[in-house]
Amino acid sequence: MTSIDDPADDLSVTPPKTWAAGVPGVVHALEYSLSQTSAKRTALTLLNVNQTEGFDCPGCAWPEPKHRHKNEYCENGAKHVSDEATTRRVTREFFATHTVDELDATSDYWLNQQGRLTEPMVKRPGATHYEPIGWDAALDLIATTLRGLDSPNEALFYTSGRLNNEAAFLLQLFARAYGTNNLPDCSNMCHESSGSALNQTLGVGKGSVSLDDIYAADLIFVVGQNPGTNHPRMLSALEEAKRNGAKVVAVNPLPEAGLIRFKNPQVPRGVIGRGTAIADHFLQIRPGGDLALFQTLNRLLLEAEDAAPGTVLDHDFIRTQTTGFDAFAAHTGQLGWDAALEATGLTRAAIEQVHQQVLASKKIIVCWAMGLTQHKHGVPTIREIVDFLLLRGNLGRPGAGVCPVRGHSNVQGDRTMGIWERMPQAFLDALGTEFGFTPPAAHGLDSVAAIRAMRDGQAKVFVGVAGNFARATPDSAVTEAALRQCALTVQISTKLNRSHTVCGETALILPTLGRSDRDIQASGEQFVTVEDSMSEVHASRGRLDPASPHLLSEVAIISRLAQRTLGATPAIPWAEFEADYNTVRDRISRVVPGFENFTERVARPGGLRLINPVNQGIYRTASGKAEFTCNDFTMLAVPPGHLLLQSLRSHDQWNTIPYANNDRYRGIHNARRVVMVNPDDLAELGLADRDVVDLVSVWHDGVERRAENFVVVAYPASRGSAAAYYPETNVLVPLDSVADISNTPTSKGIVVRLEPRHSTDQGS
Repeated sequence: MTSIDDPADDLSVTPPKTWAAGVPGVVHALEYSLSQTSAKRTALTLLNVNQTEGFDCPGCAWPEPKHRHKNEYCENGAKHVSDEATTRRVTREFFATHTVDELDATSDYWLNQQGRLTEPMVKRPGATHYEPIGWDAALDLIATTLRGLDSPNEALFYTSGRLNNEAAFLLQLFARAYGTNNLPDCSNMCHESSGSALNQTLGVGKGSVSLDDIYAADLIFVVGQNPGTNHPRMLSALEEAKRNGAKVVAVNPLPEAGLIRFKNPQVPRGVIGRGTAIADHFLQIRPGGDLALFQTLNRLLLEAEDAAPGTVLDHDFIRTQTTGFDAFAAHTGQLGWDAALEATGLTRAAIEQVHQQVLASKKIIVCWAMGLTQHKHGVPTIREIVDFLLLRGNLGRPGAGVCPVRGHSNVQGDRTMGIWERMPQAFLDALGTEFGFTPPAAHGLDSVAAIRAMRDGQAKVFVGVAGNFARATPDSAVTEAALRQCALTVQISTKLNRSHTVCGETALILPTLGRSDRDIQASGEQFVTVEDSMSEVHASRGRLDPASPHLLSEVAIISRLAQRTLGATPAIPWAEFEADYNTVRDRISRVVPGFENFTERVARPGGLRLINPVNQGIYRTASGKAEFTCNDFTMLAVPPGHLLLQSLRSHDQWNTIPYANNDRYRGIHNARRVVMVNPDDLAELGLADRDVVDLVSVWHDGVERRAENFVVVAYPASRGSAAAYYPETNVLVPLDSVADISNTPTSKGIVVRLEPRHSTDQGS
């Protein structure tokens, strides 16, 4: 369709890498950067990312160290900021050339590669093309539609972690002043299970550790995550911890290059040496077996205490800081070795070896990501991890604690700012007092419930502020049909994505500033703030000239839309917020606990760290103490001839968007529709390497879901499992297959069969 074509789909496979980063990581980052923009712009971008006076990388939420390197970015972060800083542009001529249907037929890669959006566009009812629209007309169209709804609850306000704190605070303020708590966000689909489990057991849904704790730990579990691809700067922290004497246990269905060995390109040993071996123990677990693993480790700790009373558990901590121990101890002994080994796919010797490492360690941290959260039993698994840490007092002291690793820059900050459909009443009361209105008390809709509401005609307007809802969500056909049923869809974005082609009867694309763009308002140049995975809040200042003079910041778009929709009631100074972001931070400081004197504190180098009450011995739970829980053993039943599929992202991918059709560390090149399966499983299934299959999932609803034309690749996955990339496999996850309690889609636990395609169908 243009000169920016999709890469050829021509699969080649090389052996998986046994180390990550090094000089190749630098080379690949620069190659992508220079393919998007000039050498000068590349340098300006990369030398300012994650710097004290620069901008925060939108690529992940890993925190910056106190002593920052002049090149404080990773390969994937460099790709992401260069992707945003691209000099390619999407203009009105582009939209005049391509119909919406033509754009929808292209790949996610192709859409992203067209470049930055440059002016507001509208698709009218019945139209085949987007056409230009002025900002005033676009915002008036949205405001008129919102005011015409029968109920504010017919509108949905979605956001992703790309949003900054100031815009997130204003978005939730607007939604609640309008009259709804319908604030679904990307956290609903990734770390909602973490928040649910941690809130119940510890009273706060965030991690309790800092980078200093990582450096000081004796033992670090890295569970259900791939730092080498999803947050590569974590490897630098693990390297320092290792050099300080820490041991690392990696728990994952796939061997991951970064957890085998890390060659830090910023130090000589990473350039000319062998780098640093990261994982001392690799537990190649069956997907979803983590609950059984930690239940077994907990049982072994209790047995060790029985064998040598007073030498294993921290009885003072358990007595003074926790509740529910006796019930937990009685329950934990019920899981025997046979069930544990079947659920985990591990050997008894491997588990006992890790148990001995636990006994030898006084300070333990458990880190995890979506390999835990996106299972039906994700919440019980994380509660069991909390039990594990409570037994030996590994909370609230240096070098120990819980560490959920968020994969998106400010997803944690969005939640802190009120982007949640179920914010506590204390937050709503403070918001109402500050702004003179009564926020709605009834809980709103999360992402899964929002899809149901659109599908059923109960929600008619979808406003997406950043993100790619159509591709981030499960049950692709249902989600797309639901979006298309809306009267109006609005996407506030920097670049094209699938959510612009899967649109309502009327659709708007509103282009906004990127994180790297300079933001100048009436009071002068502005900065915004973000919160990372470890509750560090710091400033972000864009340094590049905006991609178009027609772009507005997210703060400006939300403020202008709110003013048009709400008028003067309630009396909220939207124009002041747009003109000077300090006025937004002033209001945040009076509503959100921990943000007192926000502007002054965050302007200091390094910003501020929010205090986790757990580290002060304060537990905001029902009991006022940390709570042991009893979590029933569970494992997915996989019928004969089936495998347990986990979806994941490739190395050349950021969230839903691939930057290339490669997964370099896993040895997959020039293709994305591949499924990785253990060779022994292939033999049992009567399949061979490079066979072409359909992935078919069948659920309790009796509906067969199919992802077509996947090439089988023999890969050292755990037995009985398979792995394939999302969003291509989102179609296999039913809308109603969600984690208990958190309602997170179960994208890491999909029972599938691999159905061979006839030779005439093997054109892919």
